Amino acid sequence: MRHRIIVLGAGYTGAVAAGRLAKRLRREDVAITLVNAEPDFVERVRLHQLATGQDLKPRPFSKMFAGTRVDLRLAKVAGIDVDRKTVAVTDPNGVEELAYDTLVYALGSGWNSRRVPGTAEHADEIASRPGALRLRERLARLDARQTVVVVGGGLTGLEAATEIAEARPDLNVALAARSGLGDWLSAKGRQHLRKVFGTLGITVHEHTAVTSVGADRVSTADGRAIPAAVTVWTTGFAVHPIARKTALEITDTGQIVVDGTMRSVSHPDVYAVGDAAMVIGPGDKALRMSCASGTPTAWQAADAIAARLTGAKPPNTPIRYFNQCISLGRKEGLIQYVTADDRAVPAVLTGRLAAVYKELVCKGAAWGVANPTLGLPTRRRRVTREGAAVGSAVKAQA
Repeated sequence: MRHRIIVLGAGYTGAVAAGRLAKRLRREDVAITLVNAEPDFVERVRLHQLATGQDLKPRPFSKMFAGTRVDLRLAKVAGIDVDRKTVAVTDPNGVEELAYDTLVYALGSGWNSRRVPGTAEHADEIASRPGALRLRERLARLDARQTVVVVGGGLTGLEAATEIAEARPDLNVALAARSGLGDWLSAKGRQHLRKVFGTLGITVHEHTAVTSVGADRVSTADGRAIPAAVTVWTTGFAVHPIARKTALEITDTGQIVVDGTMRSVSHPDVYAVGDAAMVIGPGDKALRMSCASGTPTAWQAADAIAARLTGAKPPNTPIRYFNQCISLGRKEGLIQYVTADDRAVPAVLTGRLAAVYKELVCKGAAWGVANPTLGLPTRRRRVTREGAAVGSAVKAQA
C-alpha cells in the first residue's frame, strides 16, 4: 500500500511542498493529494495590483501539476482529526473523509480585523483574491477627489497605498500607521519611502491607531475622524482557524508549533509550513508571515518528509532573511537589505532598479510554484518499510 500524503492548501507553500515531494519520492510508493478550494494558483503578493485593475496571469493547477501524479482535490477543508489521521473536505457533492499517513498543513492566513468595530462591515481587504476583486469594484466606482484610507503601515499597507495612488492619481489616498512611516527601515530606506509617498501625494497619518471603521470614515484613538469613501485594512494576518479545533499543539495566535524540520511537536505525522507554522529563526525570533519565510519552510518540510520515509537523515537547514522587497507602484521600489534575523542594515536599493528587482522576485516565486518539480535531482528514492512506519505511527526524534 502506498504511503498517503495529504497537503492542505495550494498557496506558495502548499504547492511547492506537494511538487517537491513528487520529485523526491517514487510514484509507486506514495500517493500525494493536494487539497485546495480554487482550481488555480493565486499570486498573493500581487493582490494589490489586482485590486487596482491589473489582470494577473492565470496559473491553473491542472497545468502546473500535469505529469507529476499529484492528485488535485478541489474542496474546502472542513475539519481535521489528528488522532484518527483523517481530513474532512466538502465540495458540491457533499462531505468526504480522507485518510492520511503524513499531513502537510499549509492553510496559510487571511486578514486580521483585530476585532476593531466596523472593520468586518465596512473595510476591504487584499489578503485574498475575492477581497481584492471586491476592492477593485469599489475603487472603480469612486469619483475623483474621494478619499481612500489604507490602515496599516507594514509591507502590505505600503504596497497597497502606493499602488492605488499611482493607478488613481485623481483620488485622495491616505495611510494610517500605528508607528512612524517605515520606522523599521534604515535611514536611507525611510528617506526614499517618504520621497515616493510625497511624489504620489499620499497623506500619512503617523502614530495613529484606528479604533473603529464607519461607512464613510475611520475614527482614531486621539479622537479624530478621517474621511474615507473606502477603507483598506492591512494590519497583519490571522492564521486559518481550523488548527485551533484539533489536538495539535498551537500558540496563542493559532499557529502550529513545529521543530526545525517543520514537524509538529505534538503529532509527528503532521508538518506545518508557511504562515500556519510557528517557526523560530535566527536570533530565536519567530519568522514573520510572508512568502519569504514560507517557501523555505515548504522546502524544509518536503525534504524532511522524503528523508524520513526513505531512511535518510532529515536536513535541518537554518532559515534566514536577506532583504525585504517592497513595490511602490509599478515604477518605484525599495529593497531593504537585512540581517539574518530581519533587522535593517544601511544598504538599500531604490528607484526603477528596485522595482525591476521586486518584479523578478515575484516572477521567480510564481515560476517556482508553476514548475514545482524542475531544478531538483531526478533520482527519486524508494520509501522504506521502516521509514513509512516511523512516518505513520510513532514519534521520532527530529
